[in-house]
Amino acid sequence: MTASYSGRCNCGAVTVEITAEPVATRQCWCRQCQKTAGGGPTNNAMFPTDAVTLTGDRGEFVYVAASGNTLTQEFCLSCGSPVLGRSSARPQFRTIRIGLLEGDHGVRPAMAIWTDDAPDWAVIDPALERWPQQPPAPAPTPQD
Repeated sequence: MTASYSGRCNCGAVTVEITAEPVATRQCWCRQCQKTAGGGPTNNAMFPTDAVTLTGDRGEFVYVAASGNTLTQEFCLSCGSPVLGRSSARPQFRTIRIGLLEGDHGVRPAMAIWTDDAPDWAVIDPALERWPQQPPAPAPTPQD
């Protein structure tokens, strides 16, 4: 059985359909993600690029991250909801914001990354694997 996830932004103008299981799920505490999330971490699920279909008008913000990679953050042009991230180091993946997914999807972070950048008031689930900065890339998927 093929995995299936769907989602939409706050206003419904951007939708996503995904036909694979996540290859990694992460909570990111880097400073840029804290700005994207309004102070806390972003919660993300990485999927193979060819398993992700997006519709709707999106804007982009491109920058060089602390990891040295060029990151592209996409957001809904109508409501501003964060939609996904793309990394120059991993074009085979799309990093979907978990909050975009609809329903009882069961996707949750398995690790917290860039924890060295977390504020002192951050509460990080002790059950999560932790990385002080950038973790290694996920293992290639069979189609890579």
